[in-house]
Amino acid sequence: MSTKVLTLLQTFTEIAALRAQVRAWRNAGERIAFVPTMGNLHDGHLSLVTLAKQHATRVVASIFVNPTQFGPKEDYASYPRTLAADQALLASGGCDALFAPTVETMYPLNGTNSPNFAIDVGAIGTILCGAVRPGHFSGVATVVAKLFNIVQPDAAVFGEKDFQQLMVLRNLVSQFNFQIEIIGAPTIREGSGLARSSRNQYLSAEEREQARVIYATLLQMRDMRQRGVAAEQAQDHAFAVLKSAGLNPDYAVIRDAQTLDLINENTTNEVALIAARLGKARLIDNIYWNC
Repeated sequence: MSTKVLTLLQTFTEIAALRAQVRAWRNAGERIAFVPTMGNLHDGHLSLVTLAKQHATRVVASIFVNPTQFGPKEDYASYPRTLAADQALLASGGCDALFAPTVETMYPLNGTNSPNFAIDVGAIGTILCGAVRPGHFSGVATVVAKLFNIVQPDAAVFGEKDFQQLMVLRNLVSQFNFQIEIIGAPTIREGSGLARSSRNQYLSAEEREQARVIYATLLQMRDMRQRGVAAEQAQDHAFAVLKSAGLNPDYAVIRDAQTLDLINENTTNEVALIAARLGKARLIDNIYWNC
């Protein structure tokens, strides 16, 4: 049964071939949804494909470990590449096509004077994860814009676990007038509450147990706010809890869920966001609620 399903997934490495297939589907009146990934897929990614299938008749996924969104001391070289396993998982989830380009395909060199084009995402790219990872969101926006132009989907699905990234990409679509519906997919969690992530595999069994504190702390932050506790007090409490559990937090904050600005009297939706380092992994998570 699984072999039969696998034959339904077409894998493309060249832009022209993928575009030809998408064009054929579109000419047949089909709607295209897109799921960009960096590979090393898990059930959380599969949930994005499942959601995409609810919004389209054809689903295209991409696997590309994008070098421009990694900092010089980050894990680009060691980031797991698991193409065969990823293809099997995508096929089992009913994905129709996979785009798996090389770096040279995505970033062609046209001589030594070729400009290095990149998208400046503005102030939102300089806060939270952007403050800790300078240039990260510029790299994300640039590669996603290129992928959008290659695939030209009707809709694209991104996980809400990367809350700031999702907001950056909504801004990208708005500012550059892409006719693409951006769909946020709920975070998939392990039984402990830990958000599914490819970087969870860097964690030892002991560290996985420690990492449970992230989601528990987010829930505490929400509960404190809903009891009327000041945001600053909830944030200080969360930071202290993470530190005492052995994590090294980059931030533990409460922001306006519509803008990521500091909350004020006009805020109607709040989001608690945590980024923390544990062993070799940098873990992010969030929850949001109505005020």
